Amino acid sequence: MSPLSLDLSPDLFPALTEAQADPDGPGAHRPALRFGDRSLTYGELAATASPLAARVAEAGRIAVWATPTLETAVAVVAALLAGVPAVPLNPKSGESELGHIVSDSAPTLVLAAPGTQLPPALAALERLDIDTSAPTTSLPSPGAPDPESPALIVYTSGTTGPPKGAVIPRRAIATTLDALADAWQWTGDDILVHGLPLFHVHGLILGILGPLRRGGSVRHLGRFETAGVARELSEGATMLFGVPTMYHRIAETLPDDPALAKVLARARLLVSGSAALPVHDHERIAQATGRRVIERYGMTETLMNTSVRADGEPRAGTVGVPLPGVELRLTEEDGTTAVEAYDGETVGEIQVRGPNLFTEYLNRPEATAAAFTEDGWFRTGDMAVRDPDGYVRIVGRKATDLIKSGGYKIGAGEIENALLEHPGVREAAVTGEPDADLGERIVAWIVPADSQSPPTVDELADHVARRLAPHKRPRVVHHLDALPRNDMGKIMKRALTHD
Repeated sequence: MSPLSLDLSPDLFPALTEAQADPDGPGAHRPALRFGDRSLTYGELAATASPLAARVAEAGRIAVWATPTLETAVAVVAALLAGVPAVPLNPKSGESELGHIVSDSAPTLVLAAPGTQLPPALAALERLDIDTSAPTTSLPSPGAPDPESPALIVYTSGTTGPPKGAVIPRRAIATTLDALADAWQWTGDDILVHGLPLFHVHGLILGILGPLRRGGSVRHLGRFETAGVARELSEGATMLFGVPTMYHRIAETLPDDPALAKVLARARLLVSGSAALPVHDHERIAQATGRRVIERYGMTETLMNTSVRADGEPRAGTVGVPLPGVELRLTEEDGTTAVEAYDGETVGEIQVRGPNLFTEYLNRPEATAAAFTEDGWFRTGDMAVRDPDGYVRIVGRKATDLIKSGGYKIGAGEIENALLEHPGVREAAVTGEPDADLGERIVAWIVPADSQSPPTVDELADHVARRLAPHKRPRVVHHLDALPRNDMGKIMKRALTHD
């Protein structure tokens, strides 16, 4: 693993600064952003974003209506140039959630693409439309912000209450992107393609700001489709970012689309994140393309923590090793006793510490304090095991995926992967429910491959027992037409209820 040089200077985008300084230089003509048939070079991005930065420099805090468009990327870059915290808003959020976010973050204006209809929850905000069609002469950026100053306020999913605003400093963005550059051998020659939403860490920070920090380019699909992936990879894109739902669709398409298999085989890096990619989909993609998807692990509050490295073993079912600069430990249920085992079996909660972490939950000092241990480790709430070589395998969330059955601590994730290897299972989720004898019994929620002939509980129990261990077999099976998922493709287990 090569050492990481942490660049904590205020300049997040050296290539953009270079284009500002020399509008006629070769760097100014390099492609930066492309959304469909609309694109900006670094020179055009500088000439568009810097006047916008000057306009919002005194705004205090701004909201960005984060549609998957060129305007969103320009708005966020402008806010970062100005040193003004930006609050990306999910266009699919309901009125109540939007109202909470606007009230909590108190932006002074909202940036949006021209012609976009904004919901009533934003009516009280001053609106500023982003014009990317006629860049003006580049202006000097406002004074260089402190690396510790807030860059983004990204709201959590709010699964256990109202969404909390994670205040992400410039330092965290820079160090995470530089650590990923080290792990993935990411350079300005790379061209990234993705179709992720732009209101969260994966799509916005990794997918848009990542290429711009490297001086490379990004091609956004607008919305994900396998044909778009094939087109962009055939036209020179080198990297693909996606979530498991997207890679599942790719795996389903590959048998009938040899052209897609061919271009995926040529990609330098295929990266999945935001949720665990089932081993079954890993294997189907590897078999069809000869290339393996690598996974990384992060969250809103920590940005990225671990990844399979480009020069490491792309092992299915793991999220690799800690990124440079990131400390990671597993702890027992008391939250302080370290799990020392590297045996691939002993489960503990992941805690992390490093320059990639957020500063605080906005307006929530109690929640901020509760999120950290006394010695400064962030409690992720994710449960994992470590293999002998240090690879981390996440087995689920502490709140929903840790099942205590018959004296064992069992992670739902490994059972879900085993179930997905059964030919009669299309989708799977695993939860626990109270059991007088076992403490908790394992419950499987299955979308069968053939609804007319679903696998039985005994069949699935035997299947899991053979692959894992008898105590990990499901005792109850429910058949569903589909699993409830959020916008990122994560299964919403709290919505799984018994009839």
